[in-house]
Amino acid sequence: MKPTTLPESEWRARRAAHEARVDAWLAPAEERARRGEKHPVEDFLFTYYSFRRSALRRWTPGAGVALEGATTGDLPSGIPDAAGHLRLPDPPERVRRTAAWVADLLQRTASRPGTFSCFGLHEWAMVHGSGPDEVRHAAVPLRLGARGTDQVVAELPLQCSHFDAFRFFTESARPLNSVQPSRESQGDLEQPGCLHANMDLYKWSYKLAPWTPSELVADCFALAREVRELDMRASPYDLADLGYAPVRIETAAGRAEYAAAQRRFAAAAAPLRQRLAEAALVIGAPPADA
Repeated sequence: MKPTTLPESEWRARRAAHEARVDAWLAPAEERARRGEKHPVEDFLFTYYSFRRSALRRWTPGAGVALEGATTGDLPSGIPDAAGHLRLPDPPERVRRTAAWVADLLQRTASRPGTFSCFGLHEWAMVHGSGPDEVRHAAVPLRLGARGTDQVVAELPLQCSHFDAFRFFTESARPLNSVQPSRESQGDLEQPGCLHANMDLYKWSYKLAPWTPSELVADCFALAREVRELDMRASPYDLADLGYAPVRIETAAGRAEYAAAQRRFAAAAAPLRQRLAEAALVIGAPPADA
């Protein structure tokens, strides 16, 4: 791929803006870590996902972009182009294969209509039939208690299409789901209304780092933070002490509130999914000299 070139003043300003944006997310997380505290909403993206905080902060322009006046300290592993400007090396074959898979998954997901009737029951299915020592967030109480939680799962249809949520269902909840997602069927089932599919835009963006532009990774992270808040507000957990009002999906009004928020997130995720798919196609393309 033939790189474009960013003037030094432009890329330095972009890097500073990115670092300031990310620092606002990282500073509270690092302070909690020093105190030995865990937050079920704010820390999720740093624990469930594998991207290190330092890697999220590190800025790169993405594939096909050279930086005027940069040194290897500015762009680790950077190589000079014909003019002496630094750019990232071409992605290795394994990254190109991953990028092609990601682009296909995102395009297939975007081609489907969204489903807005799951009502966040995946979190309820993850504690269905569990004893007090088996609940995933044991430090946070269940709003309706164990019996009330199980009753909601029994009364409302489970229709989770996302494998990485479904794999955490309890054994008693799995047979209740309308589909049985697997890693192999992921490309056939992902749909743009799914909260977890939209949170996972962050995962797919960093899986292709550093060839993904860091601003795009940060945009996906920002969306995932907001989605996670809804995810937990609609969960069976009582987070009132942390300042989160519940979305009571056990009621008709709560389900309507959830579906409306889900639609807003689907609309916000759509352009990110398109940007990421386009970036993945660039990353997955064969080198220019191949």
